[in-house]
Amino acid sequence: MIEFPDSTEALLRLASGRSVRAGGTDLQERRHLGLARGPMVDLRDVKELATITVTGETLRVGARVRVAALAADPTVQQGWSGLALAAGALATPEIRNQATLGGNLLQSVRCWYFRRPGARCFQAGGEGCEARAGDHSLHSCIDLGPCLAPHPSTLAVALLAHEAEIEVAGGERWPVAALYGDGSDPRRVHRLPPGAVLLAVHVPRTLPGERAAYHRTSSRSRAEWPIADAVVRLVVTDGAIRYARVAVGGVANIPLRLGAVEQRLLAQAPTPALLADAAALAGEGARPPPGAAYKLEILRATVLTALEQALGEAVPKDSTTVVAVDAAVPEDRP
Repeated sequence: MIEFPDSTEALLRLASGRSVRAGGTDLQERRHLGLARGPMVDLRDVKELATITVTGETLRVGARVRVAALAADPTVQQGWSGLALAAGALATPEIRNQATLGGNLLQSVRCWYFRRPGARCFQAGGEGCEARAGDHSLHSCIDLGPCLAPHPSTLAVALLAHEAEIEVAGGERWPVAALYGDGSDPRRVHRLPPGAVLLAVHVPRTLPGERAAYHRTSSRSRAEWPIADAVVRLVVTDGAIRYARVAVGGVANIPLRLGAVEQRLLAQAPTPALLADAAALAGEGARPPPGAAYKLEILRATVLTALEQALGEAVPKDSTTVVAVDAAVPEDRP
């Protein structure tokens, strides 16, 4: 049975005990695999969830906004370019035209042990992580908790870099980081309680002169989940980096801010050597599972490329930095 509420108030009355469907690109697959069951609420007719507005210094994006619309919106492109770049690069054009902001933030993990009939892992209600003793070559290289599945949301990475907040029905707001927690709970990919509904995200105005970039590394250029991806926001004033935000995904069971990388960049002239030094701090201290250890070097190269793209001509061209990744990317998945 599918219900079609036409307002937020009607949605809240129906949401408890039901799956919520927007674009359906993840929910429909999980239902097909038997990983989601029961009645659904479809957001198709809740018009207020499908708008992009700016109020004062804050961008508000409704949870039902299509990823493609977010990427193409001129206001987002001009004022929140890191978010627009990430939205325009994830998945495929077909998926971006169907998938929604809220669905991307709340989708389930893409682990091949979870995404099969009869799954027995934590995410499927079991008592272990099958990837730990199995093939975890495309799983987390920064091991934060029992579940090794990397967090799947690219938009979560962008919103973390933009220090955004989510709006939950009832008026409550959470920092994006609070939506995902610290990675220690292996059964939940997000922290919204049952029956809660994500209505929108609120993104603060970016800074004057801000430079942003998004870069992903994957085993093929299209239709593949990233091995690692990064969103970078930087401000350079008087020849030095005065502001830095670096967030990454695909490498842990939550999206991560790289505080050590950010601190290394601050108050420094943007040279190739500085960028290489900062990128080398990505994943510092991580103890990766053996099959995913190679991803740390890919993470560092991904961060370095994003930094270089963001800074562009601000980095002197009279010297270059070469990063060698001595790791083979597995070509086949089980």
